[in-house]
Amino acid sequence: MRYLHSMVRVTDLQQSLDFYCQALGLVELYRDEYSQGRFTLVFLGADNDLEVARETKAPLLELTWNWDAEEGEPEQYSDGRNFGHLAYRVDNIYQTCQRLADAGVVINRPPRDGHMAFVRSPDNISIEILQEGTPLEPQEPWLSMANTGVW
Repeated sequence: MRYLHSMVRVTDLQQSLDFYCQALGLVELYRDEYSQGRFTLVFLGADNDLEVARETKAPLLELTWNWDAEEGEPEQYSDGRNFGHLAYRVDNIYQTCQRLADAGVVINRPPRDGHMAFVRSPDNISIEILQEGTPLEPQEPWLSMANTGVW
């Protein structure tokens, strides 16, 4: 397993970048814009982590900005909704999810696509589990499993 990133939702991207980069001293490594989903992801790293982060695309912090917040009132995040999730990459997503399920963990978003799943910690922190490399072939029981709750 390899730790990937933490995600924080922001209501004003420029104001957040000013804080994280100008004031705090993090550096923007790269950004991805998703016009269909209407959001932008900005990945930030600390000076001492830049080389490792650039090589592995494993940044320390992901800022997620939902564009629709600009068209009206910004989305109000409560109950920790602005903190999105922790992310880990694993060698075999199916084996990892089975181990979690066997331990009594609810698989909120099953790995139907052989690539991504979500679970929650006992304190309701969302944890994203991603398949290392190419997604695995979809397989049962994951393929037919519905989402449970929120993540």
